[in-house]
Amino acid sequence: MAIEDIKKELEERFAEPLEEFYKRRIIFWNDEDRDFEEEVTHLTLSNAKVIMLNETNQFASKQLLSSTDQESNYLVYNPLVEDPEHDWFLDIKLYSEEYRADQISRWMQDMKIANVQELRKEIKQYKGFFNAANRRKRITAFDGTIDKKTTLYMSILSAICNIKERKPESIIKEVLLAGNDLNNEIKMELLKYGATDMFWKMVHSTTGFNASENIDDLMDHVVLSAISRTISSDVLSGLEERYSDIHSGFCYDMIFSWIHGSNQDTFKPISDFVTADLNLLDRFNKFEIEYLIDTDVLPAIDEVILSKLMHYIISQNINTDTIMSTVEKRRTSAWYENYSYFYEGIYQVALMNRFYETHVNRFHHVNAKDMWDTYTSDYYQMDTYYREFHNAFSNCLQVTHPSLDDDFKDLADYVEKEYKNWYLEKLASNWNKVIEKDLSTTGHITGIAQQTDFYTDIVKKVDGKVFVIVSDAMRYDVAYTLARQLEVETNADVTISAQQGIYPTITKFGMAALLPHKKLETVVQNESIKVLVDGHTSEMSDRDGILKSYSENSIALKYKDIIGMKVDERRNAIKGKDIIYIYHDKIDASSHNDESTVFDACTNTVQELKNLVNIICGSLNGVNVIITSDHGFLYTYKGLNEEDKMERSSFKKDIIEQGRRYVITDDQADPDFLMPVKGIYNDSNMLGFAPRENIRIKGAGGINFVHGGTSLQEICVPVIEYKFLRSGYKALKLNKDKYDTKTVPIALLSSNRKISNMIFNLSFYQKEPVKDNYVACTYIAYIEDSLGREVSDRQKIIADKTSTIAKDREFKCTFNLKSQKFDSKDSYYLVIIDEEGKQAPIREEVHIDIAMAIDEFDFFG
Repeated sequence: MAIEDIKKELEERFAEPLEEFYKRRIIFWNDEDRDFEEEVTHLTLSNAKVIMLNETNQFASKQLLSSTDQESNYLVYNPLVEDPEHDWFLDIKLYSEEYRADQISRWMQDMKIANVQELRKEIKQYKGFFNAANRRKRITAFDGTIDKKTTLYMSILSAICNIKERKPESIIKEVLLAGNDLNNEIKMELLKYGATDMFWKMVHSTTGFNASENIDDLMDHVVLSAISRTISSDVLSGLEERYSDIHSGFCYDMIFSWIHGSNQDTFKPISDFVTADLNLLDRFNKFEIEYLIDTDVLPAIDEVILSKLMHYIISQNINTDTIMSTVEKRRTSAWYENYSYFYEGIYQVALMNRFYETHVNRFHHVNAKDMWDTYTSDYYQMDTYYREFHNAFSNCLQVTHPSLDDDFKDLADYVEKEYKNWYLEKLASNWNKVIEKDLSTTGHITGIAQQTDFYTDIVKKVDGKVFVIVSDAMRYDVAYTLARQLEVETNADVTISAQQGIYPTITKFGMAALLPHKKLETVVQNESIKVLVDGHTSEMSDRDGILKSYSENSIALKYKDIIGMKVDERRNAIKGKDIIYIYHDKIDASSHNDESTVFDACTNTVQELKNLVNIICGSLNGVNVIITSDHGFLYTYKGLNEEDKMERSSFKKDIIEQGRRYVITDDQADPDFLMPVKGIYNDSNMLGFAPRENIRIKGAGGINFVHGGTSLQEICVPVIEYKFLRSGYKALKLNKDKYDTKTVPIALLSSNRKISNMIFNLSFYQKEPVKDNYVACTYIAYIEDSLGREVSDRQKIIADKTSTIAKDREFKCTFNLKSQKFDSKDSYYLVIIDEEGKQAPIREEVHIDIAMAIDEFDFFG
């Protein structure tokens, strides 16, 4: 800065109005570097006198200012290094002003850096860094005054990394994100501005790494140190020189917050590099699952666990409880979402295995009604598990994981054998034996409600307006899933039952049976069988008229039409109607395009029907809803073997109509290898036959998704009766606890409230099972101090246990305290919050007594 500019600036300062009670102005010009000593020798000011301090005139100058001349303005040029303990002018400085003209002083003032010699020296040393205004601006953006060398260094490193946090973990993270050693731009910046030493000193202090100044080696070290926190040392045997046990806490904290945060994906390239660089996949594969299950730093660990689980299942070398507990444990891991479909699929296999273990000696019923009741209360679950497995499998086919894809396809083959060769075969064999007599003589299974009585026994008995939803091919297990979700998610009375579907279990027969009628009959028109309701055809276009013939205030609508209407259009469509039939077709329609999408269609059906029920009970003011189907279906992912298919050549000339699972012939046919089934076609001189068990008749059309036969999956037609309980409804008021949806509560089970290790376990328990109106909830638990600052990692608890046995609803979580000082006299709290933040947090006081806990890192010592 030129002396002329300084003179002008100083005269302006002296010319400024004085504060109240001040008679003059004294300005100390501090210039420890003596940059302007020569110029000040010749400096004169129009409105102030100039004093130049030196080592010998301090007493005389003090006397002049304090006693001899108390009226004049003074500029006191001070080139001496300040010593606060021996400062002759300290009292005068308290009411005087300071001025600095050198560049470094002005930089320090702008950046809120304390103008002390120690820091001025550092600013000079890193002058190349501070030369750029944009870098100084980054320093200025930090909060607070920089009054220590450590804070200055951290500010410089953070500014080079262009981050807002002056934390070592943030700096190291940013350096690792900048890429491998040869192409790391931040490393180049550190070299450029001479900040390499300060960076590696900080790295060594915090992570223990001092093997080299190579970023690739640092990646390995930090990740391995983090892993060592939660894994057996046996797994890392031979790598001891590559990580630090002592500094594992810092590394774990840094990686944990990274992989559990919103920028998890940025860690993936680093994890891939470390996994490959240290050949960790081969290393992990040598150990059993129990050695790996508590660690989630690297996604490779999930790949190893999943691969091992699938191999163990296929080789039948693992018990069901171990599979389920492993999956449940991994559900809270950082990378679970990346592999959730694999885990979900494996969990369904575990449920299938448990079903097998508990039912291996079942399927010996002698009574059809007994077997029907057992299917609707128990056996149907196997259909659900199989369907959910294939939903997960379908999703996995859309996400590439080369190391797992083949294994999962092998698992699908295993599932197919268990479902098709055991469950379907045993179930169908027993079922055929107990129904054959009834079906051949009357067509009705004794003691079971009939689909043909649906309108009379169900619809007409509803008091008030009723909405009837008919979802084509929605079989019992899908309906049960829907009923359960409606029960949990809405205030309603929900019951599910089942009726025997009319034979053959195909759309035109089932849809006709659900309509009001005095007589159902069949006729052959244009070489095709038509089903008549009281003499009228029963296609979609005919159903509205049939309904109105029994109740004028009735209407038949298509789901696609009503869902596309605006609110007023819907209201006008049903205005004055008491019986509203709505026809939905998602599952059956999907089978015509691509059989492999049938289970996806089942999932979509549940969502669409829930939405439709909400529309009915919301904007349409409905209360009573009945949901049913025309028929169910059989589905297997794999095509059948030749022995599961049946030729029709011996009776081909007698066939009037056939499908994969039924045949209707003239009255001369007598195929003794088919089961005769009496039906409405008998009155028209026709006969009906069904293939036994799960056999398909050879012919055109799909072979994986079939219906028309007599299997429980096809003939067991669900009926959901739903009564919405409006607010203010008497039953709702009287039974509020029954209908109000509540999340299952959890509590701390551990009695010990004293924490004496940096890594510790706590046990929790789920107070209620998930059932009725108690729904699952995900909780987050962590430790915080009295000021609300988190001092541990966060652990997730997924409270979704359904067991009524309290011991089965316990959870154990492993917590890691952060690397900091803990005071045994302070209070700390275990905090439990629900993930959605809808409940008040639970706070349990705990005490931390750790004598060797780390206080603060001396990053640059």
